[in-house]
Amino acid sequence: MEIFEHPILRFERKSKITFFFEGNPVEAYPQETVAMALYRNGINVFSYSPKLHRPRGLFCAIGKCSSCLMEVNGIPNVRTCILNVQEGMKVKRQNGLGDLPKTSEFLKSEKEYSPTVLVIGSGPAGLMASITLKEKGVDVLLIEQNPNLGGQLIKQTHKFFGSQKEKAGTRGIEIANELVKELNSLDVNYFTNTTLFSFYPRENVFLAFKDNELLKIFPKFVVFATGASEKMIPFEGNDLPNVMGAGAAQTLVNVYGIKVGTNVLMVGAGNVGLIVSYQLLQAGINVKAVVEASDKIGGYFVHAAKLTRFGVPIYTRTTIKKAVGVDKVEKAILVELDENFNETSKEFEIDVDAILLSVGLQPSYQLLAQAGCEMKYIPSLGGYVPLRSKELETSVKNFYIAGDVGGIEEASTAMLEGKLASLSILKKLGFDVEKEKEALELDLAKLRSTPFSKKILQGLKEVAYE
Repeated sequence: MEIFEHPILRFERKSKITFFFEGNPVEAYPQETVAMALYRNGINVFSYSPKLHRPRGLFCAIGKCSSCLMEVNGIPNVRTCILNVQEGMKVKRQNGLGDLPKTSEFLKSEKEYSPTVLVIGSGPAGLMASITLKEKGVDVLLIEQNPNLGGQLIKQTHKFFGSQKEKAGTRGIEIANELVKELNSLDVNYFTNTTLFSFYPRENVFLAFKDNELLKIFPKFVVFATGASEKMIPFEGNDLPNVMGAGAAQTLVNVYGIKVGTNVLMVGAGNVGLIVSYQLLQAGINVKAVVEASDKIGGYFVHAAKLTRFGVPIYTRTTIKKAVGVDKVEKAILVELDENFNETSKEFEIDVDAILLSVGLQPSYQLLAQAGCEMKYIPSLGGYVPLRSKELETSVKNFYIAGDVGGIEEASTAMLEGKLASLSILKKLGFDVEKEKEALELDLAKLRSTPFSKKILQGLKEVAYE
């Protein structure tokens, strides 16, 4: 399942370590997460449903769903897709939510932090926010639940569109490297593998868990840059292992060098579906087809043209009806749709061992809602999003947003919003940033001036307040 040759990427594989899965030894590379190591070793059933005991597998691979929950060293409900493997670690499947530990010995200690600004999430928005603040000497603490900084940038091998100012012509992985290098040169304080799970307004404290330690964080300002997660669609067999988000496949292939399958079906012909399909081809994975429920592709023509050159068929007005398999996907049954998106009698099947869903993203708004921010459901922005001012401040004083958590857009927009949120905070702290802030707002408006941003702009009007 490993990828050994790639036209862009090089995978560093150091000496192996051994952990135990269901009592059996499994070899892994030190830089892998538990879920990635299992997948590379051909283990793709991560759990069973509590009632019908149906096999379940990986779905998001970024710690935002429950598909990879396992018991690790006696602790249940561990997100194995974001937990780095360790020598001698003991991992096993669990049914349902598992049993709580009989002792609290896994909690070693508590630590307290009082940064001026807490930044949650290290994608393009969070990195840019942290850099902008630290450049002015502001004390920042950046929290990231994944093992690596960079968010989705670390798996984006394609080159960005837009202007040179927004990194056009640069691959996402290179942008991530540049931003992380700058972050480290500024000596920004950050924690990876850290899950921030709760906020208590009375004490103004955020709670996070890292390496068996409870962190209590008391910030003056917060930038929520928690990003988004992939959506699921209903069809028979959608819970089979190897039915996963396109982004999860991108993580397997581009971050860890693991093949998601041999023959793959992509559901959704937006930019993500088209781009990831091409990246799978680059990794030597056969994309059998791309299906799109609409009567035309939703992504840029240039991405679709790449697939066409490889002979990959793109079926419009077609969707998946059923995933077939025992312990994992073995084939997919597709169905054509009429002009009202109703299924017709025209069905056909293709043999595939992975079905990837690229059917949209939804903002990861949960922590904002828990913190009491006023929310609104805006379909054009991806789902529930917080109301915000022109300065990106939410209805809760000193809580700001940036990036996809406020509405699904591009990484270029997320970087600009990360900087704008930070400039808004700097303004409150007494820094003279008004001219820089006005120029940035113009850049954002220009970036959103294309026809593709029409619905986004309408959605942003619905969540704006003064």
